[in-house]
Amino acid sequence: MIKGLRPLLRRSTYAGALFAFGGVLASLPLLSLALLPALAWRSAPESVQFVVALLVWAALIGLVGLARTTRRVLVLSARRLLGVALPEPVAVDTSTSPPAGSTATGTVPPRADRWRTPLWLLLHVAVGWTGALAGGVLLFAGLTLPGGWLDAEAGLSLFGRTARVSGGWESWAVGLGCLLLAAAVCAGVTKVLRWTAPRLLGPSSAERLALAAERELRLAERNRLAHELHDSIGHTLTTTTIQAAVAGELMATDPVAARAALRSIEESARAALEDLDYVLGVLREREAETAPARTLADLPELLDRLRHAGAVVEPELSGDLTQVQGTLSRAAYRILQEGLTNAMRHGGGGPIEVRVKATPEALDLGVVNATGAGVGPPAPSGAGTSGRPDRRSAFPTSGHGLPGLAERVRLLHGEFDAGPDGPRRWRLAVRLPVRLPA
Repeated sequence: MIKGLRPLLRRSTYAGALFAFGGVLASLPLLSLALLPALAWRSAPESVQFVVALLVWAALIGLVGLARTTRRVLVLSARRLLGVALPEPVAVDTSTSPPAGSTATGTVPPRADRWRTPLWLLLHVAVGWTGALAGGVLLFAGLTLPGGWLDAEAGLSLFGRTARVSGGWESWAVGLGCLLLAAAVCAGVTKVLRWTAPRLLGPSSAERLALAAERELRLAERNRLAHELHDSIGHTLTTTTIQAAVAGELMATDPVAARAALRSIEESARAALEDLDYVLGVLREREAETAPARTLADLPELLDRLRHAGAVVEPELSGDLTQVQGTLSRAAYRILQEGLTNAMRHGGGGPIEVRVKATPEALDLGVVNATGAGVGPPAPSGAGTSGRPDRRSAFPTSGHGLPGLAERVRLLHGEFDAGPDGPRRWRLAVRLPVRLPA
């Protein structure tokens, strides 16, 4: 019995009843409008006038439910007062076929789904009126019956027998029962609305698809940002660490070269901060103040940073690189940046060949470097062949560089090849079409 009384003691029960009674108050102006046709048809019987007023009232409530803002208000109210977890409504455009991975916002939902909100509103008003009338009568009886206040009395006729309560302890018992029944009506109203809210106000199948597509789009954007961080920050940290080691070795013997390495570290750190600020701004769902847009025009600066780090770079550039379009040029810069980072991490210390060839049909990129004693990751030992600490051991591979490049090239409909190129050489070759296939 105590378990059955628990809903009557919860605050959420009466918050839900308040939500239902709010529908009653909101429907009163529509009720006054619905009475006008019935009053104009005075020659009709009262029962017909009642049915006409009821039908017009229901139609007006349904029309209000078709409004775009009505559902949002109902969802917000149901979340706060009913405690039901309902996502924000997502409008789906069915008039056209949107591209995959995109959602149409601010459009009209499918026709079959548009009637779910009017149906909920009608149920909301009906349950609210039922609960308000039944609960109001029971509450009034529970307050007035004890002690015969306001000369109140109750009677019950069943199978020809009549029982009346007008005073004494019976009136207190019946009054308490009426109060409990009024609370039970509130609990019942709340339970009905809480059960129907997810089914009528919750997302439809089309909205679920739109929400899934939106989540997929956000995930793809985060993955893209992860690639951007790996390509830019990873490269900068690699070159900065090598430059710091070079500056430390040259500080006593060649202070000019050491200062040049320190200036290069400063420039690399600034570039990394710009990339980091851009990515964090996107992850915080706000527009970043400065979006880095490094293209092939920044390739000479990238090669200079590598030279300051002690690498020998042999570039071979052909074609008009300034004519390469922005998206393709940015992707090419990232691909070369990742390839050069891998060459710095795992190269054998020889020259790094960089090849860029731009033609009207395609953009060819290549990075070739020596691999030392063999092809593969650096040896686990911390010493190189010269007896000095091997700087490459400070840069463990994450395993995402080449797969990330291959995925980037695939999205651009290009060709990707990476692997040994003869004895003790490693080659990265990428071919990107200038014009995407139709």
